[in-house]
Amino acid sequence: MKNDRDFDNLRRKLVDNIETREARICVVGLGYVGLPLAISFGEANFRVIGIDVDGQVVKRLNRGVSHVTDISSKRLKALPKGALRFSKEFSEVKNCDVVIVCVPTPLGKTRDPDLSFVVNATQAISQHLCPGMLVLLESTTYPGTTEEIVRPLLEEANLKTGEDFFLAFSPERIDPGRQDFTLANTPKVVGGVTPECTEAAVHLYKQIVERVVPVTSTGAAEMVKLLENTYRAVNIALVNEVAIMCDRLELDVWEVVEAAATKPFGFMPFTPGPGVGGHCIPLDPHYLSWKLKTLDYKARFIELAGEINAAMPAYWVRKVQDSLNSAEKSVKGSNIVIVGVAYKKDVDDVRESPALDIIALLQKRGAEVSYVDPYVPSIRADGIEMKRKENVKEALRSADCAVIVTNHTDFDWEMIASESKIIVDTRDVVRHVR
Repeated sequence: MKNDRDFDNLRRKLVDNIETREARICVVGLGYVGLPLAISFGEANFRVIGIDVDGQVVKRLNRGVSHVTDISSKRLKALPKGALRFSKEFSEVKNCDVVIVCVPTPLGKTRDPDLSFVVNATQAISQHLCPGMLVLLESTTYPGTTEEIVRPLLEEANLKTGEDFFLAFSPERIDPGRQDFTLANTPKVVGGVTPECTEAAVHLYKQIVERVVPVTSTGAAEMVKLLENTYRAVNIALVNEVAIMCDRLELDVWEVVEAAATKPFGFMPFTPGPGVGGHCIPLDPHYLSWKLKTLDYKARFIELAGEINAAMPAYWVRKVQDSLNSAEKSVKGSNIVIVGVAYKKDVDDVRESPALDIIALLQKRGAEVSYVDPYVPSIRADGIEMKRKENVKEALRSADCAVIVTNHTDFDWEMIASESKIIVDTRDVVRHVR
C-alpha cells in the first residue's frame, strides 16, 4: 500500500519535471481546444504528443498543415524539431507524465449529454495509466462528470486518485477567431479531486497561462464553465425577446440597446441576432439543465432561454416573408441569398449555426436559397449539400432578397447594401454604411 511519503515523492517528481520541462505531455483531441494547447506547451519547450482518432487530421498535422482556423500552419512548422508530434495510438500515453483530454461533448438527439468521446478516451488512457501521472479533463460537461465518470474509469487500472495519480478538471475558454484574449492571457480555472491534484494542475498551467484560478473541487470548475455560457445564453435570449417586443412597439431595438449601454454601471449590452450557434452557447446550458433534472429540479431560466433563442430563425424568416410581401412577392419561388453562414463572424465554424435553420425554413416555404461566405465553401443544410456562390455581387443582383446572418469583416457592406433589392439584416450592419 502506498503511504503519504510515497505520494509526496510522486508529487515532487511531477512538479520538478514540469519546472525543468522534462515532463512529457499528451493532448487527446486535436480540435479548436486541443491543438492550441498542444502547440502552446510545445512552444514552452515541453515534449508533446497529440492524439486524435482521425487519421487524416494526424497525417496533415505531421506534415505541418493545420486544420484549425486560429492556428496557422506557419506557427505549427515554427516549433522546435521534436517538440510536437501526432499519433492515433493511445499507447503513447504510457510514456507521458501529463494527459489532457479535449474531446467533443455533444448533445444527443434527445438533448441529453453524449459523453461517449470522454468515456472512450478515458478508457483508452486507463489502459496505459502509470503512477504519478496527472490527468486533466477540459471537455465541457455537467458538474460531477470528472468524479462520477472519469475517476472510476481511470481507477480500473488499479490505481487510486490522490494516492497514485492526479486528476483535475479545467474548463476550456477558447473563443474561436478572437485575437485580444488567447490561451495565454485568459485566466485558467482549475479544480482537482484533492488539494494535491489541484496544486499539480495549477503548476502545469502556470507554464503557459498568465493567471491560474484554483477552485476547491472538480465540480466547482465544471460549474464555472456552465455558468459562463448560461449567463450568455440567458442574456442573449433576453435581448432577442426585447427585439420582438420592440418590433411590436415599432421601436428600433439596436437604438434602445445602444442608448442603454451608455449607463456606466448596472448594465452590460448584448445584441439581438438570428439565434445562437457554435459548440458552447446552444449546448452547454443543456448539460446543466439535464443534470438538475436528475436531481428533481427544473432549470426554468435555462429552458426558457433555449426556447427563445431556438425560435429566432423562424422570427427572421417571418421578417423575410413580410419584406417580400411588401414588394408584392411571395417566399415561394423567390431567390434568396444568405449573407454569411458561420455561427459568428470571421470563423469557418457552422456548428449549430442559425443560418442552417433559416435556410431550411426558407426552403420548406419554396424559396430558392443560396449563400455567400468567404470562410465556408460548402455546407449541409437540412440534409442538402450546398456550395457557396463565389461572386457576391452577382449573387446579390440575381436575388429577390438578401438575409444578413453573419457579419464577417471581409464582406464589402457598402456593396452589399447598394446591390441588394431587399435586405433583412439580423446583425444591424447595413444601417451603419448607408
